[in-house]
Amino acid sequence: MTLELLASGYGLIEGPRWSADGGLYFSDVHHGGVFRLAADGTVSTVVPKRRGVGGIVFHADGGIVMSGRDICHHHDGVNRTVYADAGVPGFNDLTTDAEGRLYIGTMRSNPFATDGERTFGECLRVDAEGSASLLYGGVSLTNGMGVSPDGRWLYHADTANHLLRRWALDGSQVEPEVHAHFGAGLPDGLAVDAAGSIWVAMVSAGTVQEVRADGTMGTTVEVPSRMVTSCAFGGDGLADLYVVTGSGSSSGHDGAIYRTQVGSVGVPVPLCRV
Repeated sequence: MTLELLASGYGLIEGPRWSADGGLYFSDVHHGGVFRLAADGTVSTVVPKRRGVGGIVFHADGGIVMSGRDICHHHDGVNRTVYADAGVPGFNDLTTDAEGRLYIGTMRSNPFATDGERTFGECLRVDAEGSASLLYGGVSLTNGMGVSPDGRWLYHADTANHLLRRWALDGSQVEPEVHAHFGAGLPDGLAVDAAGSIWVAMVSAGTVQEVRADGTMGTTVEVPSRMVTSCAFGGDGLADLYVVTGSGSSSGHDGAIYRTQVGSVGVPVPLCRV
């Protein structure tokens, strides 16, 4: 399996999301900004300077919705606050369902702390501007989110607990259930394919790990960086897997974007309508 290097020289890349306009949007958490990688390899700035963006989706009215200190809709140079909570230090990854509602994870502890007790975060659903419902708590370090192809499950990576959880979107569960346990591995961002597999970036392991719909492990993609932070399907027919990284690259390309194919096609992420 060959990985093609598309861009490099960034800090900590997160939130990759393929757009219908044929570009890959991504953020640089440490250096700030949201960017677009075009098919010809050029990179343009979409949102300057904003730091801590862990997740990006597109809005039905145009523009992007992004996380950070709040959840913000950026369109034509104007920012609209979709959801904020003064008691929450920040929000990480996010996704949408078929109705265009937002699912977001709260971060209540330093995501880069390696020891000490953590304050658990939550998973929230944003149904309307400024209004969120608590779905569940107990999340050690919220990360990647995605919805199954049939719209039944929300998948949610809980990094510090080494888990991929799933929660029934019909609300039939009080608490999410464990879908996969990674041992000592640390799951980060993720992407869902049309067969129901979840492709999970394994931060500090240098891999992207396929978790099949039944919770068993499938293909492992080796990446020339220990800090693999997220992935997204894109390209023609969503047949390409884009993999993004932070520091810790054996190739010297810290903060890089790679492209490969894994024999799967992705599931389109619905537009946000909040």
